[in-house]
Amino acid sequence: MPGKTFIILPAFNEEKSIGKLLIHIEQSMDDSNIRPYEVVVVNDGSEDETLYTVQQLQQRIPISILTHEVNQGLGATLRDGLFEASKRADDRDIIVTMDADDTHIPGLILRMIRMLREGCDVVIASRYRPGSRVIGLSIYRKLLSLSASWLFRLLFPIPGVRDFTSGFRAYKASVIKTAIQFYGDDFVDQDGFQCMVDILLKLRKMNLIFREVPMILRYDLKEGKSKMNIKTTTINTLKLVIKRATK
Repeated sequence: MPGKTFIILPAFNEEKSIGKLLIHIEQSMDDSNIRPYEVVVVNDGSEDETLYTVQQLQQRIPISILTHEVNQGLGATLRDGLFEASKRADDRDIIVTMDADDTHIPGLILRMIRMLREGCDVVIASRYRPGSRVIGLSIYRKLLSLSASWLFRLLFPIPGVRDFTSGFRAYKASVIKTAIQFYGDDFVDQDGFQCMVDILLKLRKMNLIFREVPMILRYDLKEGKSKMNIKTTTINTLKLVIKRATK
């Protein structure tokens, strides 16, 4: 029997996007014949119709919902999704994380799963591989992300990794279960967007095989404002770099 795929979507005020993304996930899973699968939506205190939109689709798509009564940030939301999936997953299952704003293309999941089945432990959808495209992002944001990529590659090199901040990843469930067992609640202890970097910095100590696939990032499809405060994220990421470099 094939392993199960858990798809984690941290969501905060995504009523305009999450319904479309869930339909796209359903279509991609059907087209790729990926079965069984389950979408784990972590509703991070949304104040719009995000929760209602997801509930309306539970009749046709295998979705489970975790809810924070108040907004706790990406770190806590991703942590709860990873912990929930790891508790229910077998070692041979797969855990995928994606953004909930419909900028990630679910059709890439099949290729990521195949790479895990071929022996990789972590597969990252990357903006820095031949064939990748970033559409709709400002030049400033592109330069900022590229600078971060080079900084992390220089200070914390991980063979096979160029994109340390991408939220679109696939992990063997056994990797997440082992990391949680080792780190406990500290596995995801960063509040903001820098949590994606910190997860990789912790996993790099586990002698894993990392690979990347080129991603088409459709930021032009994003509806509503970005949840990322660039100044805060930059400061917190630099603090994280100093913290991890001195340990």
